[in-house]
Amino acid sequence: MKILGLSCSPRKGGNTETLVTEALEGARSEGVEVELFSVHGKDIKPCDGCQTCVTTGICHIQDDMQDVFRKMIESDGIIFGTPIYFYTMSAQAKAIMDRTYSIRRPEFQLASKVGGIIAVAGGIGLMEAIKDWYFYIAINHMLAADYVSAYAGGRGEVSDNEHVMKTARELGRQMVQLVDTGFRFPEEYARRGLSGYVAQKYGV
Repeated sequence: MKILGLSCSPRKGGNTETLVTEALEGARSEGVEVELFSVHGKDIKPCDGCQTCVTTGICHIQDDMQDVFRKMIESDGIIFGTPIYFYTMSAQAKAIMDRTYSIRRPEFQLASKVGGIIAVAGGIGLMEAIKDWYFYIAINHMLAADYVSAYAGGRGEVSDNEHVMKTARELGRQMVQLVDTGFRFPEEYARRGLSGYVAQKYGV
């Protein structure tokens, strides 16, 4: 079993990365393999809407996102971590979200994986980003774990919040336990999703 932590903060060693790392340590304590991927210093371009992946299942943009695709597909659970910039997720988090459109073809390649969320804000915007990530988890046919939200300003400030750090560790442990349940999204919806399945089955 492998749990992947995606820190979508452009800041190295910031509060988001700190909490994602702590969650991974919680997962590691359950005896599984973990890996942290930070967008810091990485080349992740935005989706250009070319729609090539709809027919090929491959994103034509060659950058560090190719490595992210592989890591996500190979993992059993993924923790999505983002800071809140201008009241929502970071630009890097949204770029990752958009680019994974390509791994929904020809089937949902994230289906049945466990998804957890970590969000850190200096003010408002936490719930907007968490809501968007939960919707992403749902439409990719993943199993949702809990979320961790925190308020922090200065770099590393979240480390002083014992409650939040403990909650992050527990998220990591919960991810492992949820993977262990053996959850499988119904295969009949694996390619088209609910609306496509209904249209095909009933000719509507």
